[in-house]
Amino acid sequence: MRNSCLYIACSVTALIGGGALAAGTTADTAPGVFTLGQINVAAEAGGQTVGGSSLSAEDMETFNKQTLDQAMDLVPGVASSSTGGSRNERLVYVRGFDRFQIPVMMDGVRVYLPADNRLDFGRFLTPDLSEIQVSKGYASVLDGPGAMGGAINLVTRKPTRELEGELRTGLSFDNASALGGYTTYGRVGTRQERFYLQASGTRTETTHSRLTDGFKAVAAENGGNRDQSQTADWQANLKAGFTPNDTDEYSLNFLKQSGKKGAPLNINDTVANQRYWSWPYWDLQSVYWLSNTRLGTASYAKTKLYYNTFRNGLYSFDNQAMSVQRTSKSFRSYYDDKAYGGSVELGTDLIPMNSLKGALHVRRDDHREWQRLYSPTNFVEPKQRALEDTYSVALENSFHATGALDIVLGVSHDWRRLHKAQDWSGTATGSMINYRLADSDATNGQGAVIYRFSPTGEAHASISARSRFPSIFERFSTRFNGVTSNPDLKPERAVNYEVGASERFGKTRIEAALFLSRLRDVIANSPITVNGQSTVQSRNLASGLYRGLETGIGTSLTPTLDVGGTYTLTVRSLSDPNVPNMKAVGTPNHKLFLHADWRPTEQLSIVPSVEAASGRYSQSTSGTVFLGNGGYVLTNLQASYVLTANAALSAGVRNLFDATYSLADGFPEPGRTMFVNARYSF
Repeated sequence: MRNSCLYIACSVTALIGGGALAAGTTADTAPGVFTLGQINVAAEAGGQTVGGSSLSAEDMETFNKQTLDQAMDLVPGVASSSTGGSRNERLVYVRGFDRFQIPVMMDGVRVYLPADNRLDFGRFLTPDLSEIQVSKGYASVLDGPGAMGGAINLVTRKPTRELEGELRTGLSFDNASALGGYTTYGRVGTRQERFYLQASGTRTETTHSRLTDGFKAVAAENGGNRDQSQTADWQANLKAGFTPNDTDEYSLNFLKQSGKKGAPLNINDTVANQRYWSWPYWDLQSVYWLSNTRLGTASYAKTKLYYNTFRNGLYSFDNQAMSVQRTSKSFRSYYDDKAYGGSVELGTDLIPMNSLKGALHVRRDDHREWQRLYSPTNFVEPKQRALEDTYSVALENSFHATGALDIVLGVSHDWRRLHKAQDWSGTATGSMINYRLADSDATNGQGAVIYRFSPTGEAHASISARSRFPSIFERFSTRFNGVTSNPDLKPERAVNYEVGASERFGKTRIEAALFLSRLRDVIANSPITVNGQSTVQSRNLASGLYRGLETGIGTSLTPTLDVGGTYTLTVRSLSDPNVPNMKAVGTPNHKLFLHADWRPTEQLSIVPSVEAASGRYSQSTSGTVFLGNGGYVLTNLQASYVLTANAALSAGVRNLFDATYSLADGFPEPGRTMFVNARYSF
């Protein structure tokens, strides 16, 4: 716990570390961080990184952040949100960029859903993470394609001692003091001279969330326990590593996670417009190999090989009780996806004052989907398939002009080859559709300058022009027969600019960054006419401008009291010729996080915090109306007590004053929530 608040403030914009290029690690890496799973979080030269933030396992535990969307709210420039609606997905925006424009990786391996890449950040659990790396605006081209506005990397844990383990358990209670859920986590591992082994598992369940006492009942929701708010997730992780010497490492990993959830109703929609959806399973599995090998005294090679699967079920019902499936409103939709590929990264310091790195990425996505329909007849569609390959080749050079100045330049070329894209037309009397195939490519470039003006201070400036390919869904989905396919949809593009600086003054650390992003070829729906019929098609019509400011400060007021805070200003504008009053959704203009760590005794730590955000826009169920949601101020409190060197207890409350607020119109967030946690390690 000690100094955890100061740590968050100091990881606002630029992380400062050291380490040899060939090792690919930083000198201040916390124990237990799986360094082989880290990425080049931003422009890196001479141990300096630009445009990145890092969130430690201690930070996530201190503020009781059990899922990825909750944890990301601690990072300046990042805002969690919600789709609301029948999908009931938790979202994350990084400087205004959404989940389609921000790749998510697990130990550097891309987590990608081939059909639509609609990642639900609430399904990713944090207890087994040692670190979350976040790049904002400037994401290194070495880490692969798609990082139009940044990247998120979830780094797992790694054993550091001959025998070690950890057990955690926690309970949550709603504002009526009723049990609302639990979390259990366990890990055991061993680190020997030439190898390590580890096994871990997490299970979390929410039986319900409860609305605030101030919520006024409506036709779709009578208050109290939120209908269809239940969720359940579990995750298992196995890790085996070989370390033949002090510089080389080889690791084989297995990750399995499974989730299910309900979908609360929109409290503002009429009965006729409600969708009764549930998600009986949302399962990810990954087997991946990682390696780092030193070549001589000044070069290295890193490899990744992976095989990922994704299975997903979505059931739609005729009634709120989720018991009847008879009409055309009902269906059961199934996804069964596979992705496999790998990458090679090579780097060398052979040329004095210069570091040269190159990377090659290859991935194949194999998507299969089908539906069971109930009207006009009970019918199961034939499986439809989409098959696509994605490639990227990248080069990055860091020139160490002086002991205090580094210049980083990077370039990459991404290309995609589509082999098959199918759909089913109609019901039992329908036929298979084979869409016209089209390929795509994009070139990216970036550069950064880092200047260390003092032993504890640095300034930086960067520019990054990146792109991201549209998904199968964006190109071919008819979206319940309301959209016409567009195989020729081009990549979206953004040019990201940033200037920033950081400095330490005694016990105080201050950091700040200004950022601006210009977006073009943004995908938007356009009305068109096909064979005399009006319809809609996705086209590269919209443009955007995102700009803002991130600031952070952390200081030790006394030997027993640390305080800190971060503030983010994000101003977004999107322009679409077909939508005169278009609004950028999901991100507030203002976001503030304040926190303190008071340690009245060696064993006791009390951490109050305040989360505040201004209003934001969301869209109506039909997607045709932009609706404003008010801002909020949440007060949180957590107390931790160290029983022994190996055991600790904590308890706390979120939304202490039971404030009523929402992140998407029609979907109020939970009221006051209390929790108790226990941890034992050995």
